[in-house]
Amino acid sequence: MSRYTGPRLKVLRALGTELPGLTTKKAERRPYPPGQHGQARKKLTEFAVRLHEKQKVKMNYGVSERQLRTLMVEAKTSGGQTGHKLIELLERRLDNVVFRAGWARTIPAARQLVNHGHVLVNGKRVDIASFRVDKGQTISLREKSRELGSVAAGAQVADGFQTPWLEVNRQAGTAVVSNLPDETSALFTVNLQLVVEFYSQRV
Repeated sequence: MSRYTGPRLKVLRALGTELPGLTTKKAERRPYPPGQHGQARKKLTEFAVRLHEKQKVKMNYGVSERQLRTLMVEAKTSGGQTGHKLIELLERRLDNVVFRAGWARTIPAARQLVNHGHVLVNGKRVDIASFRVDKGQTISLREKSRELGSVAAGAQVADGFQTPWLEVNRQAGTAVVSNLPDETSALFTVNLQLVVEFYSQRV
């Protein structure tokens, strides 16, 4: 299954961190792993620690295991630091850009906007969530789509974080990619080196 459709709060509790791209919910009331033995302290193996970091990336950006592996291979052969390149590639996905522009509360909601044809890139409709934006491109909402309730709700969420590589004009419903995102662009805490190590013998 390529998309997670289960309880999102359960994922936050299992991974021990907030994932803004996945959900606006917080695990403050029960800040421990789910399950009968969730509150029992146990030491994680080295594999489990690396798996946790990989799962953070996968769940936040809503990509499948195959997609993440493909991006890891591309990042690995890019010539730069693999972990940093991986975050750049994930942040440049169109569904993530729509989320970061403040047009959707979460990345799954942003993916739905893209899939339903509400988003334009340089004036042309793009309905592929994995489309990779580039520097200088203008992403916009169709004029009728700007009145959607989900778009207004997304703006409130976006007020809680900064996206310096995007120049957003909410009134016009446009966002220009002024720079490419870097390793600091992720909205959640992740040890990229552990993600790279997880895939070191798998790709």
